[in-house]
Amino acid sequence: MDGQQNDEPRRDRDGESTPDRSRRFPLTRRSAAARTGVGWHRGLRRFAVGLAVLVVTLVGVLAGVVAGGNVGTEIGPFHARLSVSPTTDGGTTVDIPPLGSLLLDSHDGPTQLTVELGALEQSRVEALIGDPASLNRATQSAVDEVREGVLRLGLRTVGSAVLATLVLALLVFRDTRRAAWAGGLALLITAGSLGTAAATIRPQSIEEPRYEGLLVNAPAIVGDVRKIADDYTRYAEQLQRLIGNVTQLYTTVSALPVYEPDPGTTRVLHISDLHLNPSAWQLIRTVTEQFGIDVVIDTGDITDWGSEPEASYVGSISLLEKPYVYIRGNHDSGRTAAAVARQPNAVVLDNTTTTVAGLTIAGIGDPRFTPDKSTSPASGGLNQSTADELITNGEKLAATIRSSPRPVDIALVHDPAAAGPLSGTTPLVLAGHTHDRQVNTLPEVAGQQPTTLMVQGSTGGAGLRGLEQEEPTPLAMTVLYFDQEKRLQAYDDITVGGTGQAQVNLERTVIAPPVTTPLGATPTATPTTTISPTPTPTR
Repeated sequence: MDGQQNDEPRRDRDGESTPDRSRRFPLTRRSAAARTGVGWHRGLRRFAVGLAVLVVTLVGVLAGVVAGGNVGTEIGPFHARLSVSPTTDGGTTVDIPPLGSLLLDSHDGPTQLTVELGALEQSRVEALIGDPASLNRATQSAVDEVREGVLRLGLRTVGSAVLATLVLALLVFRDTRRAAWAGGLALLITAGSLGTAAATIRPQSIEEPRYEGLLVNAPAIVGDVRKIADDYTRYAEQLQRLIGNVTQLYTTVSALPVYEPDPGTTRVLHISDLHLNPSAWQLIRTVTEQFGIDVVIDTGDITDWGSEPEASYVGSISLLEKPYVYIRGNHDSGRTAAAVARQPNAVVLDNTTTTVAGLTIAGIGDPRFTPDKSTSPASGGLNQSTADELITNGEKLAATIRSSPRPVDIALVHDPAAAGPLSGTTPLVLAGHTHDRQVNTLPEVAGQQPTTLMVQGSTGGAGLRGLEQEEPTPLAMTVLYFDQEKRLQAYDDITVGGTGQAQVNLERTVIAPPVTTPLGATPTATPTTTISPTPTPTR
């Protein structure tokens, strides 16, 4: 009954029913709580939507930067690729594969610029080599090319980031309003990041690079670039005079009465250590034509780093139109040797033999690949492990020569330290590496023929290294004369003055004929050279 009494509405004194206020007040409190819950739910939902838009925007920006934040461009003779990537401390990385990288503290902000130098364009390289003045023009235009490439990269990055964000937002939200918010936010983030980089750029950072990879040992690439560029400009100015003087060498040779090559003479041009010097090719071509060279022999280090961009340098071999016999130096990679082998007139020897112009030649590549300054000739002598490695290399070639079906007339090694085991196996060994021309007789082996070791200077003037010293390294090469029996009769040492020196020297040395020993008598050693060379300068 109590339940019924509680369920009955209250009545006033007149008997009329009135609303139960005890019920009305609880209902009002529940309505306020409901409205508060709805508001809190809406706020949470808006926060979640905003957070989702931000996440989608960031993912879209990252995807757009990765997909479209790169452009290809031409910087001087290089095909280069510029790219931008997210980071925390900015900066620029210049990649020179496979040599390493230069790291520049060029700007602040959450973006990093990467410049990757790729292959050389052969036509532009040939234009630079053929016209020294174009080198200055290329240096000036490179700045404009980089600026234009960076501008295109920025526009492409912004467009790609915004487009990727819009597409992703439409796929996720299926709402144009939210997609528009995401696109606008992407534009703000991308443009703001790139704008921060542009506002904090430090051009002077190029003067204080940090190195990674092999470039740690090559400060000449950037650190000494001003001095080298100045010296090379002087060198280019003298180049025409140098080449003009070389053309007079043939006349000088004809005037020397001590030796007259007969019609059956085989002429060999020995070159070594070009080290990417473009001027060396013109000199080699001139000597090859003027001296009637039959075979060109290169004892290695045609490049500096053995990298893919350097491979185009060896293309000038085919212009010589003479057989070109080559062995790999310690600055030449397997890729370099392969590039030489692709030349139609080239023969690459690696513990093998070949017969060219009647001469049987054996050669082996240097066992090392050490394209850094710490292993350059100027760094000091050999350590024991390296010496053992080179001697083992020489022993391999000696075994190949002994097993050859034909007597070997000339053996080729890059480092003269490998020549010792070749004593008695062949009458002549040619080498390079030291950038210092020398002629010696190897220690004789009892019962074996004497062996002469001829070490060539640098035909490329040691490349960039030759410009680092106060006294520039001269360009050196030698013409060897072999008679019909393929015996060395004489040789002409040709030296072209280094940077700023317009002088060409020719030194002729005639080999004395061996002394005939009566039957039954004990043979005696004969000196390799008997006539002192006479320098003949031409100006």
